[in-house]
Amino acid sequence: MSDESTQSEVQLSALLEENQVFKPTQETLDRTLTKDYDSLYQRSISDIEAFWEEQAKELEWAKPWDKVLEWKNTPPISAKWFVGAQCNITVNALDRHVKNGLGDKTAIIWEGEEKEGKVEERKFTYKQLLERVNQGAHALTKLGVKKGDVVTIYMALTPELPIAMLSCARIGAIHSVVYGGFSAPALESRMVDSTSKVLICSDIGYRRGKAIDLKQIADEAVAGLDFVEHVVVHRRNNVPLGERDVDYNTAFDAESTEGEALIVDAETPLYRLYTSGTTGKPKGVVHVHGGYAVGISYTHKYCFDFHPDDIYWCAADPGWVTGHSYIVYGPLINGATMLMAEGGIDYPDPGRWWSIIEKYKVNIFYFTPTGIRALMRYGDEFPAKYDLSSLKVIGTVGEPINPEAWLWYHKNIGGGKTPIVDTWWQTETGMFMISTMPSVPTKPGSPGVPLPGIVADVVDREGNPVPAGKGGFLVIKTPWPAMFRTIFGDQDRYDHYWGTIPGWYTAGDVATKDEDGYFRVLGRADDVMNVSGYRIGTSDVESALVSHEAVAESAVIGKPDKIKGESIKAFVILIQGKEPSDELLAELKLHVRTELSPIAVPAEIEFVDSLPKTRSGKIMRRMLKAKELGVDPGDISTIED
Repeated sequence: MSDESTQSEVQLSALLEENQVFKPTQETLDRTLTKDYDSLYQRSISDIEAFWEEQAKELEWAKPWDKVLEWKNTPPISAKWFVGAQCNITVNALDRHVKNGLGDKTAIIWEGEEKEGKVEERKFTYKQLLERVNQGAHALTKLGVKKGDVVTIYMALTPELPIAMLSCARIGAIHSVVYGGFSAPALESRMVDSTSKVLICSDIGYRRGKAIDLKQIADEAVAGLDFVEHVVVHRRNNVPLGERDVDYNTAFDAESTEGEALIVDAETPLYRLYTSGTTGKPKGVVHVHGGYAVGISYTHKYCFDFHPDDIYWCAADPGWVTGHSYIVYGPLINGATMLMAEGGIDYPDPGRWWSIIEKYKVNIFYFTPTGIRALMRYGDEFPAKYDLSSLKVIGTVGEPINPEAWLWYHKNIGGGKTPIVDTWWQTETGMFMISTMPSVPTKPGSPGVPLPGIVADVVDREGNPVPAGKGGFLVIKTPWPAMFRTIFGDQDRYDHYWGTIPGWYTAGDVATKDEDGYFRVLGRADDVMNVSGYRIGTSDVESALVSHEAVAESAVIGKPDKIKGESIKAFVILIQGKEPSDELLAELKLHVRTELSPIAVPAEIEFVDSLPKTRSGKIMRRMLKAKELGVDPGDISTIED
């Protein structure tokens, strides 16, 4: 990150100013689990270790901890929570509920996309889910998977995906979920980095009436990977199996439904999730069993005011951290009835999401600003057709929400009274960090205030707090239990998070803080774009473009977009002898789609003869962005030409 890259984002802050304050209704205050945020917060930060120890005691541990926290905030950075404790996250997510008499409670409701006028629905009770996860654990063990091995998961949004995750965790294996929208090269690169010995995939997924061939993509990804011993295929379309393929259902069905979780140290890695960075190589963010379980279960319960009889729906995908923390582990640890829905948000019509809320009487709904803006385009008439009165809390995730979308969501989905929980957090944080709990007044476009146990601020490069309303770097000043423990194979990269402003976690976001202590996130301070809630590195898209035979060099920027948050624009220099054309432009877009992902395809590609660079050869993307946005590029003294 650099101060250079913050200027255009900070200049956009005026567009996001919104002074309205919405106070919680009496109905919300009567329901809320957190009656007095201010006193709770002050108590939590007066002794952070004692606060998080209190939350940890709500969970089940095979062996208690000897020490709450070991923290070293100078390189090499190291954090250990609940030191000496032993546990397994699946015991808290499954076994203890069955043991406590909740075995017959519905854990998962899944609804498929409409096909030929019919909608498939499946349900799992906690007892059925535990039994299926035991079968999965036995099946993976029989395939040679053991504690510490990495299993890559590339699946459609069906119950088999969280079951696969839980099956890995059950035996101490590390799952690495790759979003089903990624291409074969993207899947391959993540498998190479983690040397996964097993891949679990779906044969197809459904979206907007079309079957997506995930098995073909998986086959391309593993074609040259000798270290992949087995490909476990969840077959929905009865595709033929290859030499190292194993049928998911056949393998699971053959095993016993009885079994015990492998008890592991609290710091044992649970999963590795790859997220875009400022270099071409995705970062393998590592989370662990113990502290992660404490952080996500606490934030899920108190940020959403979760009650045991609530129907909870996080309309995300487990391929992203939101799905890990707030579809799979957090809700299950809290004994929730959790809804999953496969398919497009506006298929077969733009009322689909609202019809699901009405059908299942959803109480808590967690959605993305991109999705909200997309459904706003269809007007107020579609949500007005459905009874959304069951909603008690609605939330947003993935990117900053603009005030206009916030107000539409509040009025049309929340009925003008349902509190909006606008959460700020990251793959690296593992859990919510800044958000207004339902009992706290909200401001459109602002995620709110730091959660209990979190000390956050907005500072300049030297770590000095900036005046209220001024842009600066968003930092976290104290460790938290769900924090990532490392970047796989790259300690230096991990240390960098605490090295930008020594001793504090620098999130990579530019933000402001107002007189009331409310944060407002303005955008990224580095070369990571936020497109429809997905973090995409500029270098990832540039690498995909340069891999095309016609491209000599490329530079990519993110531009403000009313629907996606940011859209991608690419500047491309062609090799000598190649000429710009509409055909080549279409070919380059298809190439990015194939090499990286449909979500990474540039909305615009401009053919240029040169790119602005520093004298050391670094592309000055901020100059390209400033030109696009019509703002001052700032200091350009380092430019070569």
